[in-house]
Amino acid sequence: MMNADLGSPRELTGLQQRRALYQPDLPPCLQGTRVRVELGDSTTTVDPKCADIVAQAFPHTFGQKLVHFLEPNTMVSDAQVLEEHPPIRVGVLFSGRQSPGGHNVIWGTYDAMKVQNPHNVLLGFVGGTEGLFAKKTLEITDDVLLSYKNQGGFDLLGRTVDQIRTTEQVNAAMSTCCDLSLDGLIIIGGVTSNSDAAQLAETFATHNCKTKVIGVPVTLSGDLKNQFVETTVGFDTVCKVNSQLISNICLDAVSAGKYYYFVRLMGGKASHVAFECALQSHPNMVILGEEVALSKLTLMEITNKICEGVEARAAQGKYHGVLLIPEGLIESIPEMYALIQEINNLHSNNVPEDEIPSQLSPWAAALFKFLPPFIRRELVLHQESDNSAQLSQIDTEQLLAHLVEAEMNKRTKEGNYYKGRKFSSVCHFFGSQARGSLPSNFDCNYAYVLGHICVQIVAKGLNGYMATVTNLKDSINKWRCAAVPLTAMMSVRRHLRGPGAVPIGRPVIHPSPIDLKAESYGVLREKASSFLLDDFYRTPGGIQFEGSGADTKPITLTIEGQDYLGDIEILQDYLEKVRIILKPGCSREILKAAISSMASVNDVLKVMSAPLNAELPLYHFS
Repeated sequence: MMNADLGSPRELTGLQQRRALYQPDLPPCLQGTRVRVELGDSTTTVDPKCADIVAQAFPHTFGQKLVHFLEPNTMVSDAQVLEEHPPIRVGVLFSGRQSPGGHNVIWGTYDAMKVQNPHNVLLGFVGGTEGLFAKKTLEITDDVLLSYKNQGGFDLLGRTVDQIRTTEQVNAAMSTCCDLSLDGLIIIGGVTSNSDAAQLAETFATHNCKTKVIGVPVTLSGDLKNQFVETTVGFDTVCKVNSQLISNICLDAVSAGKYYYFVRLMGGKASHVAFECALQSHPNMVILGEEVALSKLTLMEITNKICEGVEARAAQGKYHGVLLIPEGLIESIPEMYALIQEINNLHSNNVPEDEIPSQLSPWAAALFKFLPPFIRRELVLHQESDNSAQLSQIDTEQLLAHLVEAEMNKRTKEGNYYKGRKFSSVCHFFGSQARGSLPSNFDCNYAYVLGHICVQIVAKGLNGYMATVTNLKDSINKWRCAAVPLTAMMSVRRHLRGPGAVPIGRPVIHPSPIDLKAESYGVLREKASSFLLDDFYRTPGGIQFEGSGADTKPITLTIEGQDYLGDIEILQDYLEKVRIILKPGCSREILKAAISSMASVNDVLKVMSAPLNAELPLYHFS
């Protein structure tokens, strides 16, 4: 049953009313009705070994061109200006966990549509994908949007099962789009939702359905991240809210001086939220899933490392501390990953939850029996819609606290540093606390801009694209707006190690792990010892909406400072300069020098773009 109150006007508090008045900015390329569009080069995939597989699975939408939206006065010879705007009908839905800022995607889409043509119609699907299948719509109007601008949650439209995958579901979606005569369908969500959007776009193209499918990167976990997507809508807000809570706990810990706080943070398989929160709040320890997967640390090795940290602090007379872990950590531990995979396979074979323990292999059964009863119950819970374990329901922080306490008690009896002091732990899981928060200015602006880009994608008649913005570290007037084929973000998992490993499975957009070679990770490692031994806690406070701190952005975003589209533009400028220098008639010496240089460049790039070796079970390290 879908909530009848979704989309209804709601009473706003004074703060919400103030936030509803905030008007997001637009970069120059999206202002006005005359938007210049430049078609770039055809795209491929990040892993060349996957390109043929993706091309075979998506023959209609693979290899489409990168599309840039430019300022009106930009002098690009082959750029087109969209001037005629016949009426269009567009549908939009939330597909994925609630993420602050999602409402502004709809607001931005609506404003852009009405600027183009007052007769344009925007329909919201009430109840997410289930609403799409059931043709349950709500026409978006000024009155409907009034109490949802710059507000948290997804309660304008709501969400349900978050998948469009089975033949029945895809056919129902196509039937709805055809019956409603939609020119575009905007799917707001994370990696799974955008993978489904790509498949839907391909199916629509195969059946000559006129509806163009567009994806929007909105997920609090920040794991939809690649060369085109620097961060996702909602990540900034969630990290700021969680960092405030963590800093409060840090101050409580140092005040009492006798508790260790184990804090698990939402974020899916990747550890981006825990990573960003660690940089913002400076806890004593943070364990990232990517580190564990790369080092192949076992559960007991992780336990011992935590205990070593506790002992090091005890040597300084400190019997308190704060430890952050991501919810995906448990899947990064080799033996736990294998156990979870076995359980998932039994679920796929429709084995009832209460019968799963008896059907595990001997080694898996032994590990399962070793674990505390509460973890056993949580591991056999039914899978998520993407057939993965319910990570949010597995109390990994309590498991680690349980194991660390047992080990510290053992060490105390042996007469080590903890003699005479009992180890005490307090556990927290920060999951849904931040999902409905009022979005930060950054998320409000980012989401609103993405909504505008969606309309330009529909107007250009592009199918199977994602709205993207790069150079986000800079001011809004320097943001670069683009439309990127969803297939360019796809890859195929490799489950074997070694250069001969062959990709298996279907092409999808995979969660992106933390890059352990990135500058931001280097900053964390550099400060790790100080964080551990010195109570160097940082208090960022609540989200600021006005004043000097109102426009702060994620620390990882500002440190990494990537601008992929800007780099492409720099490359194109160099290539154009080379083309001009090497016009027929140039000297033979210049021509020979160019051939030699280009041959060297070609050799280097050929080596660098060779197929990647197989990654670890969960993660791909560049």
